Amino acid sequence: MSEKEIGKGRTLTFEILKYTPSDPESKPHFATYRLEETPGMTLFIALNMIREEQDPDLSFDFVCRAGICGSCGMMVNGKPLLACRTLTKDYPKGVIRLMPMPAFELLKDLSVNTGRWMNGMSKRVESWIHRSKERDISVLEERVEPEIAERTFELDRCIECGICVASCATALMRHDFVGAVGLNRIARFYVDPHDERSDEDFYELIGDDNGIFGCMALMACEDHCPKKLPLQEKIAFMRRKMASIK
Repeated sequence: MSEKEIGKGRTLTFEILKYTPSDPESKPHFATYRLEETPGMTLFIALNMIREEQDPDLSFDFVCRAGICGSCGMMVNGKPLLACRTLTKDYPKGVIRLMPMPAFELLKDLSVNTGRWMNGMSKRVESWIHRSKERDISVLEERVEPEIAERTFELDRCIECGICVASCATALMRHDFVGAVGLNRIARFYVDPHDERSDEDFYELIGDDNGIFGCMALMACEDHCPKKLPLQEKIAFMRRKMASIK
């Protein structure tokens, strides 16, 4: 099918995993849906059409529709992607198989509980500023050089969608692995001048196979990151720092 024909009235076939773990009678199976493609259609639009017109019981997550909230992550033909940013025209065969992201608790169909995983990771890496003196809100904040602030803000762009975790072989094999999102969080506080933790302090948090030394550097996290964060660069940076601890 030519590029001009794609998105102009062709019929799309969706194979979607249906399963409710909390229901003893529910069995995992793929349900098939067909709908007519429209120009500029995203998976988010298609899923809403399926739920509104064919299966009101279909469960998936969404909030913003703009690739900012990170809620609509799912497996699309075997790859973790955001439904709101994935165009159906990019699938010339017109057959799209959707599954929930692995590594997270499955709630129902395509809906997974990334929040519980992210909360545990946040506590694990102590994701907050550590400093000895109390903050005085009556005085101006300490000056931070623009280039340092930019490095910190760059890492703060993570939307915690879980796609880097779902694409990570280590995370799928080792459930206690903090993943690229956790290592990115550590790197964010490492470069923040407000945080007074030492290299040794960070080593206590991630200096093992469930942390920085568990990454196999397959780069799937960076390849699939919807925000194009420099994850492998920061992981390599933290590995060098942690490997130097005696």
